Amino acid sequence: MQMKPVEETIAGVLGIEMGEISEERVTATMPVHAATHQPFGQLHGGASVVLAETVASVGTWHFIDQENEIAVGLEINANHIRGKRDGIVTAIGTPLHRGRTTMVWDIKIMDEEERLICVSRCTVAIVKKK
Repeated sequence: MQMKPVEETIAGVLGIEMGEISEERVTATMPVHAATHQPFGQLHGGASVVLAETVASVGTWHFIDQENEIAVGLEINANHIRGKRDGIVTAIGTPLHRGRTTMVWDIKIMDEEERLICVSRCTVAIVKKK
């Protein structure tokens, strides 16, 4: 089982584009527009959570044995700090814990002026392929 290209997943539907993928951090951007809004014209918290989990999952994938393991979200939380109506947000994920069976990521979602929009922590399970 290969990792699907991001554009073929929910991340693609929301317009998420991956940036840096390194040992130190993973970044991705997402547009804030109708497809990522909640009914009152603000960035939907669920879209922010999709962005955060995408960063954590792709980051975990970078570290694992890709031939024999997959990365799946186990737990995520998010605090939505500031609203946003349009533009671009950038998620910056840094690994807090790199274990054999789990990884924990800190993800900060920022706007173009580097103001904090959302902060999230995501635990990703590392499981054997079947």
